[in-house]
Amino acid sequence: MTADNSFIADQFSLLAKLTDVHGGNSFKAKAYSAAAFTIDKLPQQLAEIPAEKYATIKGIGDSAAKKIVEILETGEITDLTRLIEKTPPGVLQMMNIKGIGPKKVTVIWKEMGIETVGELLYACNENRLTLYKGFGEKTQKSIQEAIEYFLDNIGSYLYAQVEKLADELDGILKNNFSGYRFFSTGIFRRQMETIDKLEWVTNAPAALLQEYLLQHNFVTEKLDAATSVFQGKEENILLYFYHAEEEKIFQRLFETSCSEGFLEEWNKKALTGQSFFYTSEEEIFEQARLQFVPPYLREAVTIIEKAATNNLPAIIQPTDIKAIIHSHSKWSDGNNTIEEMANAAIKSGLEYLVISDHSKTAVYANGLTAERLKAQHAEIDELNEKLKPFKIFKSIESDILGDGSLDYDDDVLASFDIVIASVHSNLKMNEEKAMMRLLNAIKNPFTSILGHCTGRLLLSRAGYPVNHKQIIDACAVHNVVVELNANPRRLDMDWRYLDYCTQKNVLISINPDAHSVKAFQHTKYGVLAAQKAGITAAQNLSSFPLNAFESFLKIQQAKRGR
Repeated sequence: MTADNSFIADQFSLLAKLTDVHGGNSFKAKAYSAAAFTIDKLPQQLAEIPAEKYATIKGIGDSAAKKIVEILETGEITDLTRLIEKTPPGVLQMMNIKGIGPKKVTVIWKEMGIETVGELLYACNENRLTLYKGFGEKTQKSIQEAIEYFLDNIGSYLYAQVEKLADELDGILKNNFSGYRFFSTGIFRRQMETIDKLEWVTNAPAALLQEYLLQHNFVTEKLDAATSVFQGKEENILLYFYHAEEEKIFQRLFETSCSEGFLEEWNKKALTGQSFFYTSEEEIFEQARLQFVPPYLREAVTIIEKAATNNLPAIIQPTDIKAIIHSHSKWSDGNNTIEEMANAAIKSGLEYLVISDHSKTAVYANGLTAERLKAQHAEIDELNEKLKPFKIFKSIESDILGDGSLDYDDDVLASFDIVIASVHSNLKMNEEKAMMRLLNAIKNPFTSILGHCTGRLLLSRAGYPVNHKQIIDACAVHNVVVELNANPRRLDMDWRYLDYCTQKNVLISINPDAHSVKAFQHTKYGVLAAQKAGITAAQNLSSFPLNAFESFLKIQQAKRGR
């Protein structure tokens, strides 16, 4: 198929941008950009114009003319192909986001070391862009909004991104279909960390649903009578409606609120029995003579065995959180002062706050030198006098360096009540390199908490490969806590490995990694993830009351041998 003017113009536009990004000839970049503009406005297709006339068209010079011939004959521009091969896919994706031009992309990639859209959004949320020339608060905000708009159009979302929409739609459906019942179900009800559809069980007829959705500008895609599933679409997320008659509605709700593996094991054991008429999900478990399993736990088949022996513990709840551990103030890259963060914690009914700003290696995040740390610690001492009985603890998020060491001398590390060790640089590692760095950091007697252990950003960055069990085993040996980073873009360590933490008696710590007072709210998403692993309040450090936390710190101090 012959390339049309629109495609050719897009290729020249990308060539211009990538020439700039890779530090090529600026005059060539401007010429390619001018050619793109001209080609896009031509009234006639280039394929219909004799090749020898291309260079005579105003805005298209000899070089661009040759490239037009090349693209019409081969379907590509060789120079562009070479540049694309040298550019990370995520950086190419940034080119599609309005408001992020080549100059900004160059700084973002070459100076900030950011290679994906998700990483860039995370940097905006952490207020890091403002540390670079040409990136003020307004620029950062506009980039953040542009990225969020871009990501909203892809199809998969973080739980936190769809939570409000799910609640709004739930209310709309219940208010507009009086006499019919709607129950949220599926992956959202199971509190999965990423969501690609919202689901309901309903006794409302599919035809009635379809009529309503069409009237209110929803996109309707499929009506599957065989499985009683109706599919619609809102704001680029799929909506599924599972139809059930009134007498079977709770059976359908149960079936759609289980993972495939859980439901398969349940059916193998014929636990449901013959009757399908239930007035609640609890009745289903009562008939099966099992302890009730909440939807968020209906993942692993081993849960059924625990429920059979009435061995499911009281799972952690948001109200069990007693403290904010892992928070960043204005001393590094946070948005609030320590006092503002402390007062917000007090207002929330919390007992203590752990300030863990970035360490000296994190220059990009205004990391603290040893001298600045002394000043910060003096401020914390003053605030502790002022805010009694509330307590602020001195901490740091110390960078794990390339050899696994931490980025302060032992004398400086000894000045902290607690040290969080995290990898922030050189994230492109194989498993051997990653494990060497992490295990060496865990062995360091000053390490109390291992922060976001894979460096992943959900929907954006997979994180470096690690052996989770080896990490947890090492934490058990060296009395190190595993962080469950509650930022909804991280949720790292993954909840699927937290059960092994409990088996090895390794504490987790649900930490919001808060860079603002508002981000304290992220703790909730960490709790939701921990619930999926069956974590109890006693297994989570940030649920410890102040006196228990201080006892924990004494054990950590003894580990240091000081």
